[in-house]
Amino acid sequence: MGLNEKMKSLFEKFKLPLLVLILGIFLMMLPGGSQKENHAQEPEYSLQELLCRTRGVGDARVLISENGAVIVCEGAEDPRVRLDIIRAVGSYTGFGSDRITILKLADNA
Repeated sequence: MGLNEKMKSLFEKFKLPLLVLILGIFLMMLPGGSQKENHAQEPEYSLQELLCRTRGVGDARVLISENGAVIVCEGAEDPRVRLDIIRAVGSYTGFGSDRITILKLADNA
């Protein structure tokens, strides 16, 4: 059996998985469009708005990354507020409490 026949045999055997692989690569290369860019900051904004409306939180700023969330707010010193924030951010993002940081907002911010 020559090399050409072996290649033909392998192609016939793995035709479907190869087709699926090529299709998957093609789909991954398609552009995401501007819709993704427009929504990039919405999670932080809507979560920030929600937290600002939560009792005791006061003014708040939110930063979400792949590694976690940082919340800077006026009510950060109150343990009950901190717990409420951790629960809300954890529910919203799926992050555990070890990936959520809560900091006190400076008075001049």
